[in-house]
Amino acid sequence: MNSIFRRFLRKFVLVFFDDILVYSTTLELHLVLLNETLKILAEHQFYLKPSKCSFGQQQVEYLGHIVSAKEVQVDATKIRAMLEWPQPTSVIELGGFLGLTGYYRKFVKDYRIIAAPLTALLRKGQFQWNSQAEQVFHHLKASHDVHSGARDAKFF
Repeated sequence: MNSIFRRFLRKFVLVFFDDILVYSTTLELHLVLLNETLKILAEHQFYLKPSKCSFGQQQVEYLGHIVSAKEVQVDATKIRAMLEWPQPTSVIELGGFLGLTGYYRKFVKDYRIIAAPLTALLRKGQFQWNSQAEQVFHHLKASHDVHSGARDAKFF
C-alpha cells in the first residue's frame, strides 16, 4: 500500500498496513485529496469496506492517536492505561509498561533519558525494583498526562 501512495505519503496520506488516513486543512481541499486517493485505489484494484470508512471527520482515532487538523494527541484511553498501570513486579510487566509509554515517546521530552533507569532493569538478571525505579515509574506516568499529550499535527 505504501508503494502506491509513495509520492503522497506524509503530504496528505498516512498508511499503516490497510489503514489509510487522508488529511487536509479545509473541507474543499479534503474532497480533492480524497478523490485523488480513491482514484489511486481504484487504479490498483483496491476496494474499501464502507463500514470501516469515515469521511470528512474533524478528528479521528488513528493508531492510538487522536488526529485533528491542528494537533495530534495521545488517545485518552492509552493515557488512562499508563496512569493505572500497577508497579511492575517482573521484567515482562516492566517491558509492557515501557512498550506502552515508549510508543508515545515523541510526546515526552527526553523520554530515552528519563526511562533509562527502567530500561536498565530489563537486562538479564538486573530486575531489582528500588526507590529510583519507583520515582522514574511515577515520573513517566506523570509525563504522559492529558495536558502534555498534544503536538502540532505536522509532527505525525
